Amino acid sequence: MLEPTIKKTTNTSVVILAAGFGMRLKNNKPKALVELSTNKTILDYQVEKISKYIPVDNISVVVGYKKKLVEKAHPELKFVYNDAYDKTNTGKSLLAAVNTLKGGHLLWLNGDVVFDEMIVPKILATTASENSCVLVDNKRCGEEEVKYDLDRHGKIIQLSKTVKNPKGESLGINLLLHKDIPLFKRHLALIGDTDYFEKALENMISEGARLDPVYTNGLFCAEIDFPQDLEEVQNYLRTPKREPALVK
Repeated sequence: MLEPTIKKTTNTSVVILAAGFGMRLKNNKPKALVELSTNKTILDYQVEKISKYIPVDNISVVVGYKKKLVEKAHPELKFVYNDAYDKTNTGKSLLAAVNTLKGGHLLWLNGDVVFDEMIVPKILATTASENSCVLVDNKRCGEEEVKYDLDRHGKIIQLSKTVKNPKGESLGINLLLHKDIPLFKRHLALIGDTDYFEKALENMISEGARLDPVYTNGLFCAEIDFPQDLEEVQNYLRTPKREPALVK
């Protein structure tokens, strides 16, 4: 049975942050090239799902550690280089990519996140709203996860690993509307070299930016930090999937 043709979004750029080591997986290759149980790497999986909705020409990958391996694996993609990958964090990797943008909205994700493909149209649908957004869940989360809290209007007000009494986890997939990119770029430049990009988002909020939470509503999305995370993702990929339903 032929899959229906999907109209692709051309006004959104995608950045995949894949410059780091992935040391906690005891892995000697970039984490984005960790193999999943489908005989595909994390990056293979991400590109396959995203490119159903956004052209491959719009996808850039920030690389650093063993960058040539990533380039060889996906020569069709654009690459941005963070040569200080061993001294900086995701904030500066993302800044390097934002500096290359030529317009439109920005969807970015960590290079270790595996997700149900229906997450992509769900988060892209927010481009019709007034606010940028962050993909979240409302489950209990541990010390290592990036967490979030909401203000009384239901907008994200805190976003870090140290949030007290969090509402849940921020899942590493985010969308910034074109109007918010100049402010975000400024705050990415101002944060410290070892800060995560979430610090820039929090600082934007302090200047009045409004970020909406987008809930997974049961759709699978997980970051692979530890071997047990990889096992969880492998179990998910081995489980037969139902036909995707329309996500509202």
